[in-house]
Amino acid sequence: MLGLRLPAKPAVQRAVRLTYGFQFFFGLLLWVPIFYSYQKLIGLSDGEIFGIQSIYYIVFCLLEIPTGMIADRFDYRTSLTAGAGVLVAANLVPVFLSSYPGFLVHFVLIALARSLVSGAQSAYLYEYLHASGAGEHYLRVEGVGRAYSLVGKIVFWPVIGLLMSWSLPSPYWLTAINAGIALAFALKLPPIPGGRRVTDKTASLVAGLGGALWTLRSSRWLVLLMVQGVAMFTLVRICQVNLFQPILESKTLSVNWYGTVLAAMTVFEALGAARPHRLRRAIGPVGSVFTLTIVMALCLGVIVFVGAFPAVVLLCVFAVATGIAFPIQKQLLNDSITDSRYRATLLSMESIVDRAVCALVAVALGAYLAAGQLNEFLLLTAIVTCGAMGLLAVLLLAVRKHRSDRRVPAARRPGTTFPPADPQLRTRHEVGEVRH
Repeated sequence: MLGLRLPAKPAVQRAVRLTYGFQFFFGLLLWVPIFYSYQKLIGLSDGEIFGIQSIYYIVFCLLEIPTGMIADRFDYRTSLTAGAGVLVAANLVPVFLSSYPGFLVHFVLIALARSLVSGAQSAYLYEYLHASGAGEHYLRVEGVGRAYSLVGKIVFWPVIGLLMSWSLPSPYWLTAINAGIALAFALKLPPIPGGRRVTDKTASLVAGLGGALWTLRSSRWLVLLMVQGVAMFTLVRICQVNLFQPILESKTLSVNWYGTVLAAMTVFEALGAARPHRLRRAIGPVGSVFTLTIVMALCLGVIVFVGAFPAVVLLCVFAVATGIAFPIQKQLLNDSITDSRYRATLLSMESIVDRAVCALVAVALGAYLAAGQLNEFLLLTAIVTCGAMGLLAVLLLAVRKHRSDRRVPAARRPGTTFPPADPQLRTRHEVGEVRH
């Protein structure tokens, strides 16, 4: 299912496998299926639970640009190592402090850990493969890496509810152990061939922010791709983390089934993530992400009108779309970044918008749930998403037409800097547009 022909160079194969290991253990948050029920058990209200989630997204937004700039100016590997170390501490907090302040600290540290990793992980893999002459493997490696990161969840999530009933804090203990293993993988990651040296790091941090903002200002295509990713990410995050348990609860499923359902979703997500190139070849990367986002929104809307089993089926369809969409969106953004010096910073900027929208949605979700209006929230989410994607499609077509009327220079190797006079001109292949 997850087979991949790795690049021939042994050094590249080793680096790819180490990134797989890091993704697998860093993303293995075993408490995800039960954290809502866990916090309810210790006495937190819906308002407090979703208030913490909103604070989590806000903190993530505040930390994304600084951590992305640090990763760009210093070293991606250092950022990944720090993120894994913080994740260890984050998952030990609920073990020793099971209260509102404890979970608030827990999620703030989770935000720090994930912000340290979010831009740096993709940037490291993209830069390492291109510096090693294996850039054409990026989409498959990114997709299969995401698929592998889901495998452990498939194994463990079905039994997490039972494990919690045996030992309440055990999901957090095990997640802390996983983060420690991810830390070991991060320490073994090889440097990017050719190095990334910066002599005046303090000055470069300031210049890096300005350069990243200037790149965004000069490339409407990149901005629209980021906005397209916002709709997709928000649906995925809100459904898999915030809406998943309330949806199953509304369908009268026992909490012991939550892990099993989430594991089933993860199987389908892994299947989609392992083969993102098939849909990409059929309708192009931009069309793929657009179509998949519409599918996700419709799944949430239709869930309102069905029973427990059809709802689980729809969640699995949602998961397949998620698995396919994420690697394609990652490559779209990476290919559209014209200067690799700002790669992690720009990827972090996209994450800021993602999390800012999620923070607003989490607040609204808490209010809707408190009023017993989950179905209304699901329908509103589907309608707003479809409307926003329709408007975005018009803007993308307009920008594409404008770009096609301009003279396109010869393709440049990833990592080169474009002249300040016109930084956004690249070949259609480089920005990930349809090749045929």
